[in-house]
Amino acid sequence: MEGISLILAIVVVTALAFDFTNGFHDTANAMATTISTGALRPKVAVAMSAVLNLVGAFLSVEVANTISKGLVDESGIRPEVIFAALVGAILWNLLTWLVGLPSSSSHALMGGLIGATVASAGVGAVHGDVLVTKVLIPAIAAPLVAGVAAMLGARLTYRLGKKADDTQAAAKGYRAGQIASAGLVSLAHGTNDAQKTMGIITLALVAGGTLAPDSDPPMWVILSAGLAIALGTYLGGWRIIRTMGKGLTDLQPQQGFAAQTSAATVILASSHLGFSLSTTHSVSGAVMGAGLGRKGGVVRWSTATRMFVAWGLTLPAAALVGAIAEWVTGFGSWGTAVVAVFLVGSSAAIWKISRREVVNHTNVNDTDEEPAGVVTAAMAAVTPPPTGAPVDDLATTIPAQKTAAEPTPSQATV
Repeated sequence: MEGISLILAIVVVTALAFDFTNGFHDTANAMATTISTGALRPKVAVAMSAVLNLVGAFLSVEVANTISKGLVDESGIRPEVIFAALVGAILWNLLTWLVGLPSSSSHALMGGLIGATVASAGVGAVHGDVLVTKVLIPAIAAPLVAGVAAMLGARLTYRLGKKADDTQAAAKGYRAGQIASAGLVSLAHGTNDAQKTMGIITLALVAGGTLAPDSDPPMWVILSAGLAIALGTYLGGWRIIRTMGKGLTDLQPQQGFAAQTSAATVILASSHLGFSLSTTHSVSGAVMGAGLGRKGGVVRWSTATRMFVAWGLTLPAAALVGAIAEWVTGFGSWGTAVVAVFLVGSSAAIWKISRREVVNHTNVNDTDEEPAGVVTAAMAAVTPPPTGAPVDDLATTIPAQKTAAEPTPSQATV
C-alpha cells in the first residue's frame, strides 16, 4: 500500500466538499415540511437533522459499496477521474441550490462519475446492469411509491382524526409525530447520502493504490463523511427548504407527518437493499402525494414541472461536466490545476450571486404564492375541506387571482 499522494488528497478534500453541499442541498428533504407547518423552529430543525445525519452515517455501508465496487470498473479508474466526477456533481448541486430546485445530489454524483469514467476508460467501464437496477429504476419508482403512500396516509390520518374531541390536542399530537418522522428522514438520509461520499472516497483510495480492491470504507472515511454532511445540513439549504415546504403545496401537520413517514420508509428500505436512492425524489414525491391527500389540497404543478425538468437534466448535465473535466485533467498536472481553479471560481461566483437575494431561517417561510390555476381552483371549489378544518382553509390554500376587473358569471371562462 502506498501513502496518500497530492492528487489523492485533493480528491478526498473535494469529495468532502461535495458531501458538504449534499448536506445543505438536501436539508429540505428532512425538515422542509416540519419548518413550513411550524412544528419546529428553523434553526432547531436543521440542528436536529445534522445530528441524526451523522448518526445515520455509521449505520450501514451497503450504499457505499454500491458506489465503490459496483457502478464502475475499479481497474479503469484514476484519482483524476474521481476528481472530475466530483466537479460535475458540485457545480450541479450549487446551480440547483441557487435557483431553489430540489434536484438529486445522488444523481449528480452518479452522472459525474459515469461521464468521467466514459471519457477516461470508455463505455465498457460502466456496469450497465448496476446502473439500471440500483440507480435508474429506484429513481423512477421511489417518488411514485412514496407519493402514493403519502397520499393514502394523509387521507387515513384525516379520516381517523375527524372525530377527535379535542382538535387542539390532536394538532399537537400530529406535530409531535411530524417531529419524530422528520428525525427518521434525517437518520435515513445519513444512511443513504453520506455513504455515497464514503463510496467515492473509497473508490479513489483503491484507484490510488492506498486500499486493496473490494475494501470497505475505513473508519476515518466514515467519520469524515458523516461530519461533512452534518455540517452542511446544519447550515441549512434555505432556498430549497422554501421550495419544498411552501413552493410545491401547503401542508398541514397531518400531511407533513404522512409525507415524512412515507419518505423515511422508502429511503431506509432502499439503504438496506444497497440502492443508491435519491432522497430528494422520495421526499418530493411524498410531499406532492400528501398535498393531494387532503380534500381541497393543491399541488403547484408549475413548480413541480420545473423540478421534474431538473431531475431529468441532472444525470446528463453532471456527466457532461465530468467528461469535460476529465478531458482537461488528461493534459497533466496543469490540467488538473485548471479544473480546480474553475471549480473554486465558479463556486465563488454562484455564492456571490446568491447574496443578491438572501434566504435564511428568518424568511424561509415567506413566499409569493403563485395562482393555483383554473382547473385546480375548480376542483378545490367543489370539494369540501376535511371535517374540522377551518372555514377559510381554502382561502389560504388557493390565493385569489387578482385581475384588472372582476368578471361576471357570464364572462367567466372554463
